[in-house]
Amino acid sequence: MRRIVGIALMLSLLTGFSVLAQDTPATTPEPEATTDMAGGETAPAINDAASRLVVPDGFQVRVFASGLEKPRLMTIGEDGSLYVAEQEGGRVSHLVDANGDGVAETVTVIAENMPIAHSVEWHDGWLYVSEGNQIERIQDADGDGTFEARELVTDNIPEAVHHVTRTLGFGPDGMLYVSTGSSSNNNVETDPRRAAILRFNPDGTIPADNPYATDADPLRQPIWAEGLRNSIDFVFTTDGQLWANHNGVDDLGDEIPPEEVIINVEKGKHYGFPYCYTPVLGAVPAGTVDVQDERVPFGGPISSCDQSSPALFTDLAHYAPIGITQYTGTAFPEQYQNGIFEAYHGSWNSGVPRDCAVQFISVVDGVPTASEPFMTGFRDSAEQNCADAWGRPAGVTVGANGELFVSDDQNGNVYIVTYIG
Repeated sequence: MRRIVGIALMLSLLTGFSVLAQDTPATTPEPEATTDMAGGETAPAINDAASRLVVPDGFQVRVFASGLEKPRLMTIGEDGSLYVAEQEGGRVSHLVDANGDGVAETVTVIAENMPIAHSVEWHDGWLYVSEGNQIERIQDADGDGTFEARELVTDNIPEAVHHVTRTLGFGPDGMLYVSTGSSSNNNVETDPRRAAILRFNPDGTIPADNPYATDADPLRQPIWAEGLRNSIDFVFTTDGQLWANHNGVDDLGDEIPPEEVIINVEKGKHYGFPYCYTPVLGAVPAGTVDVQDERVPFGGPISSCDQSSPALFTDLAHYAPIGITQYTGTAFPEQYQNGIFEAYHGSWNSGVPRDCAVQFISVVDGVPTASEPFMTGFRDSAEQNCADAWGRPAGVTVGANGELFVSDDQNGNVYIVTYIG
């Protein structure tokens, strides 16, 4: 595929990095329209790469773009276009569907040299990018399509070890939240910033109302909540709650612990890792008490599972949730509105392989109640571990017109799901 490389933009010598604006024609071919029996033109055919994927009746899934380098989490810009963090490429790309046909005509690299780029989000005219060891932000101040400004926001996050991805998001309070995974399967952390969600001002300083803002240990000052082994993504719901997922520990068997796919994260609370986990499968009843992982003696922040906050909703072990989003659009049928879509990356080491799929979780009166598969077909068979599958969903985000975008970090695709009735 011919690539048209733009001019490398050299930034300030004081910062020591560059941004490359690179336009790449989308590698997905323009779909051909089918013809009905009367000779009239109907809707474009589903492009071939998506034909193996299964969605509920009334929905259509197509390849929006392909050829990306491990695309992970995504966000929508003010113009309604899609921005994607490419983890393996260490860069951020802008995907544009100018004619609205459901296929991105161009993929433009707007920033590179961003190791382990994982998530992106807009705030106050800046595009924030999470990397393995830091948070940066970039800006196209004059609107010419070139992101000429680039700043370090904070490197007050632990080194990328074991769970290396970092995810960022802005809350309704205007603050920057960052999730950081653990440095091992189930060891007690020596750096309290690991296995936690951190909270910063947009400039990377510590907010005065953080629960540990005045702690004598400066490493505790950015912590908002802890005991979260690997919350690879989180979402602020329409009613202001912070809901995160959580990848549970390994080596307790194929069924334990249940995967904690929705956790209501609150200021100063502890969510169990590495000492405790939520034992209930599905919707977790009020009053549930976490149980102890007998391999890990109590110590540090909690001394019993009574001090651990259980999840709101769980699923089978080893589903490995990554992207999570609330459906805030109106294009999908009513039963999907305000519900949660979550990308299950699927198992790689389970004796009973778990599927890699996009799951839908119903939310009633602000409470998750039930779940069902929404997009499947990434594996060749039920016996296949997802590490060997054809595709593997990673990120999910709702588009400006109510469509659902799904990134696939196994084969470099981004899919678009629309409701056609």
